[in-house]
Amino acid sequence: MDSDTEESPRKRQRKNPFSGDSFSRKNLMQEEDIRLETTRARFSNVLKRHGELTERLSRDSDKMIFERLQKEFEAACASQTEEISLDGEEWNDGLLATIRERVHMEADRKAMPGDINMVPGPHFQEKITYKVGSKVICCLEGARIGIQYETSFAGETCDLYHCVLESKSFLEKMTVLEHTIPFFLPIREAENDLLSSNAMVRNL
Repeated sequence: MDSDTEESPRKRQRKNPFSGDSFSRKNLMQEEDIRLETTRARFSNVLKRHGELTERLSRDSDKMIFERLQKEFEAACASQTEEISLDGEEWNDGLLATIRERVHMEADRKAMPGDINMVPGPHFQEKITYKVGSKVICCLEGARIGIQYETSFAGETCDLYHCVLESKSFLEKMTVLEHTIPFFLPIREAENDLLSSNAMVRNL
């Protein structure tokens, strides 16, 4: 009887010789899982914060560009000597070439040393702004052409967008220097496909 009583715990030990080790491993795995989930949560939070920061910086950058370009356009419009309203057909390659020639000649004149008292001719004193529908096209400093586009709904102005075109010389193709056009519009594709003609300006 005593022999059976003594053997019973031994049999149980033989049946579960690693019960203590298994329990420890299970606890260890659970702790590792908890640590892993905690790390994942922290990493996810870091990614979220990074995304929010990137978006905020992007918005701030876009806002600064918009405000700077808006001031440039306002200054150009304020200094204009004439505003010419055009219909769609009148805005063509010939007129675009005239504007390009004007901005390059003005840039060359300012870059040339000369008598500060020399008064430029009437051709250089002209500051013309062109209006085509909801677009305003004007000459900006530095041999640049500025285009401002106004969107509206039910007769109310919604948003203003800007696009600044530049060419290193009169003979070179124009490129988009900077803009405030929404990111989902393929501005670079349009630049490559259309900017060698007036089609780009018509579609902005």
